[in-house]
Amino acid sequence: MPRPSVEAERRAQILGATCEVIAESGIQELRLTDVATRAGVSSGTIHYYFDSKQALLHAAFEHNYRHSLERRAAVLAAGGDPLELLTRLVESYAPLDAESVSAWRVWAELWVHGLRAPELQELNENIYGDWRRTVVGLLRDAQDQGLIGEGDPVLMANTVVGMIDGLAIQVLLGSHNMTVDRMRATCRAYLSGLAV
Repeated sequence: MPRPSVEAERRAQILGATCEVIAESGIQELRLTDVATRAGVSSGTIHYYFDSKQALLHAAFEHNYRHSLERRAAVLAAGGDPLELLTRLVESYAPLDAESVSAWRVWAELWVHGLRAPELQELNENIYGDWRRTVVGLLRDAQDQGLIGEGDPVLMANTVVGMIDGLAIQVLLGSHNMTVDRMRATCRAYLSGLAV
């Protein structure tokens, strides 16, 4: 049996490859042989780590989320006032490079597939619950410091989260009216409008 660190690395390798395949081909076209080839392992190795394709998908979405958390942690660790942090955090989620575009494509697949998969709906609920709590916390801190006006921070957070998701989907679909630069400008304008 491989050492725990080797197992963790192999599992992460498989999950990273799964996310890449999902981003390129979607869930409907996902084949374990494609994941195995991308990860440089055998299909049997995938079955060693994951009991089913559904288990692999669930773990891949969680893996994608953990990478999102790492990006978020780096932004929050940089410091600054809560409104600055929120602005930088929102900016960090714009689909600017190949890695972030790939992550957004995985999210889009989760949403579509989750419409018919209750276990993915629960995962989405947990992920978005955590994300909204982060945004609500920053907005409350900004209110406490007198940086933004009064209002329900939960409603404002829902607006921020919905705005990011909706605009990012338009960018991913190649909208001529919603480029990534326009998305960033729109988000910045909304957040600037909250300032007192």
